[in-house]
Amino acid sequence: MDYAKDVLVSTEWVAENLNREGIRLVEVDEDILLYETGHIPGAVKIDWQGDFWHPQEREFISAEELSALLGRLGIKPDDQIVLYGDKSNWWAAYAYWFLSYNGVQNLKLMNGGRQKWVAEGRELTTDAPSFGPTEYPALRRDESLRAYRDEVKAHIEAVRAGQGAMVDVRSPDEFSGKVTHMPNYPQEGVLRGGHIPGAANIPWARATNEDGTFRSADELKALYEAEGVTPDKDVIAYCRIAERSSHSWFVLRELLGYPRVRNYDGSWTEWGNAVGLPIEKTYSEA
Repeated sequence: MDYAKDVLVSTEWVAENLNREGIRLVEVDEDILLYETGHIPGAVKIDWQGDFWHPQEREFISAEELSALLGRLGIKPDDQIVLYGDKSNWWAAYAYWFLSYNGVQNLKLMNGGRQKWVAEGRELTTDAPSFGPTEYPALRRDESLRAYRDEVKAHIEAVRAGQGAMVDVRSPDEFSGKVTHMPNYPQEGVLRGGHIPGAANIPWARATNEDGTFRSADELKALYEAEGVTPDKDVIAYCRIAERSSHSWFVLRELLGYPRVRNYDGSWTEWGNAVGLPIEKTYSEA
């Protein structure tokens, strides 16, 4: 079984196409200072928080502001955008989802991300590339790719009826309510631990190999279908702030071709802090 869509390129392909006209590399890291320590030649940087998030609201920048950002980066609408980053492409996948949500076309991920490029000893530079600005055209959002809090609450009934699926991609300890953040991170930012009722716990990392590349299509299909997450269902994925769930969204929608997959970007930081929303918790200190 092959992947449903042609959305991945290898590190070898990127190395062979450096500085090729019409191909634009974009690095998006959890560690927003990592780019300055060395990046793939020709790659520009996107700061996922500073560039994508509204400065005052818990919301994204507008589609118009995103067009302006892409124009400042010198990206043209026909360019092939290749995204990559650290943490097995967490934030590169987040950028892929956010750009897709805004209608940006011609997107791919570099399979294995920054870690595979570095592990292979490939070229890095600290020189920032210079591209002339462009007039990037207006974008139109596709709301079918994003889930909001009230939609998630209503979706619980669809899950119970067997018509929908909810995928919690966090670690088992986060899912159970034992912790409120990933291991080795400060346990802060949310009042309640646990998960959304009916969610299946399929940690994002189960979709990857040790080198950060994605597992085969057959392996991924078996992984999700074993937990009742099948392509006939309306699927919502979430984590804590949506970077890990973007990775799983990419697997389900782009690699496996599931037709209805939404990313709940509010995720657990919204759900676990909100008044009047149900949770399930399987961890007990007793």
